Amino acid sequence: MNNITKVSEITYSDVADYIRLSSEQATEEQNTLTNLINISKDYIKQYTGITSDTELDKYNDLVIVVLILCQSMYDDRTLYVDSTNLNKVVETILDMHSKNLLPSYGKTPSEEESSSI
Repeated sequence: MNNITKVSEITYSDVADYIRLSSEQATEEQNTLTNLINISKDYIKQYTGITSDTELDKYNDLVIVVLILCQSMYDDRTLYVDSTNLNKVVETILDMHSKNLLPSYGKTPSEEESSSI
């Protein structure tokens, strides 16, 4: 596997190497791995509040998150991330980048309270 530093650089071949598949994959397998990459990126964006692929590329630690999520979905033969049984490494990294847990920018504490009522 190459030294990948951006989420956008991850290919189906990189995922295949990570999960130790044979060096040649059928087109169907390539499509499955590409789908797993896209599902993983969408999950990361939803979990963290990151809105674009460009922003994902700012955090090189998200590369391992994509690979772990792909491996988990491949091993379980699912096309979704099981968030009830999330890997602790994945959860820790995603929590570090999560904007969804932060209070809204520009609001005072009293505005935060009134908007949550």
